[in-house]
Amino acid sequence: MCCRPRSVAMTLSPSSELAIPSPAFLRAWTVEGQRPSRLLRANQQQLKEYKLGRNTEICLEPLEKEENLGPHDAVLRMQMRLPGQRAYAPCADLVWDTARGWTASSLRQRVAYFCALPVEKIEIAKYFPEKFEWLPISSWNQQLTKRKKKKKQDNLQGAPYYLKDGDTIGIKNLLVEDDEDFSTVRDDLGKETQKQLALGKKSQEALCVPSSDLFSGAKTPGRPRAPEASLSIHVGSFR
Repeated sequence: MCCRPRSVAMTLSPSSELAIPSPAFLRAWTVEGQRPSRLLRANQQQLKEYKLGRNTEICLEPLEKEENLGPHDAVLRMQMRLPGQRAYAPCADLVWDTARGWTASSLRQRVAYFCALPVEKIEIAKYFPEKFEWLPISSWNQQLTKRKKKKKQDNLQGAPYYLKDGDTIGIKNLLVEDDEDFSTVRDDLGKETQKQLALGKKSQEALCVPSSDLFSGAKTPGRPRAPEASLSIHVGSFR
């Protein structure tokens, strides 16, 4: 259910009349594990200033309209839950100003404004595609009451959300649906596949155990101990 940007590769001949898109109509991402990882925001900044490692892959995402992201703007893939279905509408880009922090309350206000819904009538969950799981993002007043713990836990960049650019969030409209399930049929199939792969791996590991290890717990007669021999040690002089 994760939304991936389309990558673009362009090869132009000297005589080509194909117009090169303006940087304002492109997003540049680094790629890790075939997924967008880090958003390269400043269009005027040189690549060497990003301190990218060797052999770093970069993909370009074409945009339908001009975009100039600020240093505090985060880009999330937002999907609205379809009422009465375990499915979501196509994803839409949500640009979120995090100048006041990556807090749950700030994200809820931005999502509510984008969806034209009351803040108290939405639920948000982050999607973990590698686990096929959705983790609900609690609001500020739903967290622990102690101020220190609140301040520590209300940073969505930290555990357990680790929210970053390019992540997918699911939105539920509580005006039409009030259950707590964010999962989809695809998530069920993905978890079942992972479970079967894990069981198959365990079976293969069991078959690879040496036969000597299988019977290591059986009692075997020990060898008779040889008589102890006397030992003499002489220390020489190296002076």
